[in-house]
Amino acid sequence: MTGTAPVPFTADDYKARMDRAARQAADAGLAGLLVAPGPDLVWLTGYAPPAVTERLTLLVLAAGREPVLVVPTLEAPDAEKATGAPALALRDWTDGKDPYALTAALLDAQGRFGVSDNAWALHLLGLQKTLPGTSYVSLTEALPMLRAVKDAAELERLAAAGAAADAAFEEIRNVRFSGRRESEVAADLAALLRRFGHSQVDFTIVASGPNGANPHHEAGDRRIERGDMVVLDFGGLRDGYGSDTSRTVHVGEPTEEERRVHDLVREAQEAGFRAVRPGAACQDVDRAARAVIADAGYGEYFIHRTGHGIGVTTHEPPYMIEGEEQPLVPGMCFSVEPGVYLPGRFGVRIEDIVTVTENGGRRLNDTERGMVTVD
Repeated sequence: MTGTAPVPFTADDYKARMDRAARQAADAGLAGLLVAPGPDLVWLTGYAPPAVTERLTLLVLAAGREPVLVVPTLEAPDAEKATGAPALALRDWTDGKDPYALTAALLDAQGRFGVSDNAWALHLLGLQKTLPGTSYVSLTEALPMLRAVKDAAELERLAAAGAAADAAFEEIRNVRFSGRRESEVAADLAALLRRFGHSQVDFTIVASGPNGANPHHEAGDRRIERGDMVVLDFGGLRDGYGSDTSRTVHVGEPTEEERRVHDLVREAQEAGFRAVRPGAACQDVDRAARAVIADAGYGEYFIHRTGHGIGVTTHEPPYMIEGEEQPLVPGMCFSVEPGVYLPGRFGVRIEDIVTVTENGGRRLNDTERGMVTVD
């Protein structure tokens, strides 16, 4: 199952994104946005440099002005081929020239700018030296919701990525676990994600027995044994959009306690999902899931937020956590993934990607959430 190719994004799609980003920057009191190579640049323009190097590449966005992409001359031909290139102007610079002087001519010398989170300090300091009157704030801090609300085409890609991850789970539950190393099962998961259309595998957590109590355990050499609970958390990018799902399986028949904890996490995950609706705060999802676990006496063992946004990266705003009052809006996509982690014993996590609809939420993962036993 690789599925059909998604409808390609057009130059008009990228122009609309750049226009919206510039307007949001102005509404936030910023003179503009400076976007370095990375997921923001790809989302805004469709351009990913062939290699991220010390040479400055920077998209400059400001309301009422034409977007400008500053690129090294040797990479300009690639930039010109980007789908979003017709919606912007290219300004190239050659080795030996000062790219910061070129960029400075595009900026308000006293302006405050939003800067993509992965911009190099080298480049930001170079701009500050050239324009000492400027100041900067991270894009996540200034415009955390910039990529949060997905359009129909983006939702289609996220749904396809979720379906591919589900297909990988349906396959992996049929392989042998007992006697194999965690790393071997993780390799199987990675191969399945690629078989089902993923171009990039970001993580394949296989956490067996006591390792399951570490939410971000890296699959290692531990041999999985009969009687182990095994947390599976895996995802990556398919057609440029992310997948991320978790299921917890058991090798052989579980004990009564293991089944009870698994049922508790499933109930918490369902409560978090049912809290999703337009206008609810992000923290409401966290509160709903956390209350179920706390009321059962396991609150101290739920040690992370309930969820994170997903899109062109597998982790992005918004975050489902206490204190996040951002209202949910139709088109937002995020994980709902409560867990219980008992040190030295086992852990349980159940995770779906959920999108906000006009009247509630819709899961983008739909594999079995009850206890699954494996061999």
